[in-house]
Amino acid sequence: MQNKYEILLCAGTSCNSSGEPTIYQNLITELKEHDLFSETKITQTGCFGFCELGPIITIHAQGEEDEVFYCQVKAEDVERIVREHLVNGGVIEDLLYIDPETEKKVAKKEDMDFYKYQKRIVLDNCGKIDPLEIEEYMEQGGYQALKKAVTELEPKQVIAEVKESGLRGRGGGGFPTGIKWEITYENQATPKYIICNADEGDPGAFMDRSILEGDPHSVLEGLALGAYAIGATQGFVYVRAEYPLAVERLERAIKSAREEGMLGDNIHGSQFSFDVEIRIGAGAFVCGEETALITSVEGYRGDPQSKPPYPAQDGLWGQPTLINNVETLANVPIIIREGGAWYRKLGTEDSTGTKVFALAGDINNTGLIEVPIGISLSDVIFKLGGGIPDEKEFKAVQTGGPSGGCLPADYLDTPLEYDALLEVGSMMGSGGLIILDETSCMVDVARFYLDFTQDEACGKCAPGRIGTKRLLEIMDQIVEGEGRREDLERLKNLSQTIKRTALCGLCKSAPNPVLSAIEHFEDEYLAHAEDKYCPTGVCKGLQKYKIDSELCKVCGKCEAACPAQAIKGEVGDTYEIDREVCTACGICEEECPFEVISKD
Repeated sequence: MQNKYEILLCAGTSCNSSGEPTIYQNLITELKEHDLFSETKITQTGCFGFCELGPIITIHAQGEEDEVFYCQVKAEDVERIVREHLVNGGVIEDLLYIDPETEKKVAKKEDMDFYKYQKRIVLDNCGKIDPLEIEEYMEQGGYQALKKAVTELEPKQVIAEVKESGLRGRGGGGFPTGIKWEITYENQATPKYIICNADEGDPGAFMDRSILEGDPHSVLEGLALGAYAIGATQGFVYVRAEYPLAVERLERAIKSAREEGMLGDNIHGSQFSFDVEIRIGAGAFVCGEETALITSVEGYRGDPQSKPPYPAQDGLWGQPTLINNVETLANVPIIIREGGAWYRKLGTEDSTGTKVFALAGDINNTGLIEVPIGISLSDVIFKLGGGIPDEKEFKAVQTGGPSGGCLPADYLDTPLEYDALLEVGSMMGSGGLIILDETSCMVDVARFYLDFTQDEACGKCAPGRIGTKRLLEIMDQIVEGEGRREDLERLKNLSQTIKRTALCGLCKSAPNPVLSAIEHFEDEYLAHAEDKYCPTGVCKGLQKYKIDSELCKVCGKCEAACPAQAIKGEVGDTYEIDREVCTACGICEEECPFEVISKD
């Protein structure tokens, strides 16, 4: 019997933590009470991408072309959804999306700018299928590429299609995937291994997590295709422990793939056998670097190794090893299914296909997007992202995570493309896009990313262990009001030394946020270092408070509230703030009933 209604309910990590399990149970209860349970299909899907609006429910009625998109749904809204929408055929206006520009309510996903400008390939099944049901993945064409490869193509032909596609590694480096596969294939040593790098650790990044949660079989199929191409029989998915939902769904996907014969011996009746195991990482950022990842998979501390030799030559347990990240592998099935020439039509000549980005920060539409490579920063921020909230001005966008850089408004026309971003002092990275408005201090932003990488550095080499520490100390002095103009040159010189001499890519790129902020926002550095002034008021070390003695009522409340005992005086007489003792916590300003305390 065909279902009268189909309800898709986002069950990604974000919505899951916002009450999705209760919403799901309430849906079952209400549908049973209204005798609609037997004719309604409820699917708990992966992430819809529009995380700003979660939890999300879409409803599609039989015979109707479009679905209705409800957002920010609460458990108590379920009864209304069933009664007013399913039973009475109405649309619940207050649960619809409101366009931030037109302020009109939008019922269809296709009419939202956030989705309208996307080209979803890797994310196509996310929000559409049940990630735990292999049959639903196969109904969307899943595992057809694997069947085609092992029954019709030689390994070299699979590699040729990937090379023809122009696919570049989506983990940050952008190395041509087909060439990486070819190098590993040509190494005749056996056994060979393939590893999926799911150790996603950039602040604000959640691309790989969402793919694993919403479409794990696409990653498994990509792994199997890579294994067939290079001659591996064993694969691993290295995923961080902070992704329990992704691990759970991946485990169930592996189990069902084995049951369906997509993993195991003689896949599709061929001579190709392949299986996958999961390795859980402890969350060290450095393990995203492939040599550190390998040592962690082997059971040792995740320390990076010098290169060469590269993993294709001497990888896991000293054997040839292919490592690709989640998004890279998720692209492979459609490339083999549709052909490399088809994929090459997307994106740019040197950077083909699409890229998944995580939009976060000071932007109206936060979430996960997939767009053709080459789209401009401006289109992503102001069309898909809906612009800056509260009518504030755009100031900068941080691309590439801790290894990337900050680009000001002058660079909004820059295409999101590997080489174009490198030319302007940033990088694509794994796909994090942090939007910053006029209230952000670029010195503080650079210090934040440097603090992150310095803390995550393995400490194996002196530039990473000592150099990043010295960089951070200089940055700390600047934001605390102890900087000098010559500190800018010290930062530049030390940064270049670290970039030349550090052992691994993590520490080689650690100075990037500092250098890009100096290049594009030197005036803010000088304001901090020379004028002892933070233009945005973010850096507390440069915030000094004063009491307007003419308006002060000398009530004594500020003195009583000050945790640093920096306010001296007598009730009924005068009060002053000792600027040397003041920690700029702002409590005195909050406590003053007469509003006579302000930042100097």
